[in-house]
Amino acid sequence: MPLIQINMLEGRTPEQKKALLSAVTEAVHTSIGASLPSIRVWVTEFPAHDYMAEGVWQPEKASPPA
Repeated sequence: MPLIQINMLEGRTPEQKKALLSAVTEAVHTSIGASLPSIRVWVTEFPAHDYMAEGVWQPEKASPPA
């Protein structure tokens, strides 16, 4: 049973998250042949103030999360 957790900054729409979850599910199904009923994918979101990349605190970046 493949278990896939995606960690990302909060701020995506429900439609964007659904598209991501669907795409990852299909990629797992296609790439390793796992049956769709066995695949579990979920998103864990966190606030910008809990994240730093390349030494830059996310709230100080000018652009929205990508």
